[in-house]
Amino acid sequence: MKKDHSAGGGTDGRTGTSGGAGTGGGTASAAATATDAATVTATATATGLRSVGLTGAARLAGATRAALVPLLASAVTLGGLGAWTLSGAAARPAAVTVDDARVLLPFGEDDTAAFFRIRNTGDVADELVDVEVPDAGGTMLSRTVVERGAGSMRMVPSVPVPAGGTVEMSPHGLDVMVVRPPRLRLGERLPVTLRFRESGAVRVEALVVRPGSGGTTAGK
Repeated sequence: MKKDHSAGGGTDGRTGTSGGAGTGGGTASAAATATDAATVTATATATGLRSVGLTGAARLAGATRAALVPLLASAVTLGGLGAWTLSGAAARPAAVTVDDARVLLPFGEDDTAAFFRIRNTGDVADELVDVEVPDAGGTMLSRTVVERGAGSMRMVPSVPVPAGGTVEMSPHGLDVMVVRPPRLRLGERLPVTLRFRESGAVRVEALVVRPGSGGTTAGK
């Protein structure tokens, strides 16, 4: 009886010990597996969050750049307009007026001369390029030049009219030669068209005055 009890107790002890160890090992292994899985999941989640964060940041940066492009373009445009204005490129165009128009009464069929006062109130220079007189043989822009005490007439291709300036024609300076003028009488008015490069055509009536009166109406 004692032998059987001892053997039975040994068997039960071994079996119990072995079964307990197997169950504990399986539990530890499962726990380790779960821990590893949790670690992998957490790592993947963190990586995903970082990826989402980076993507969001990239999208935000792209949107910011897209919003800044028109703003920068507007700033550049405004800056260019400011520089354009300061440089004088936005100045007022040439604005020419003509007054004090006179033409000398010719002797018979001789050529004569006409004179004008030309004002340019604009910020851009202009240029007188042609003069037209109806029924005349033609016109020429000329200037009287005095050299060694003697005066001579020289043709000029055009007459500059400076911005904000005035050109005064006179018998002893710049004038318009009228070739074969129509028959004129003292006190009459001769229609004349002056053509400017910027301002276009300006039409006036020149008063016929007596030669030697200085080209003014005072001596008529």
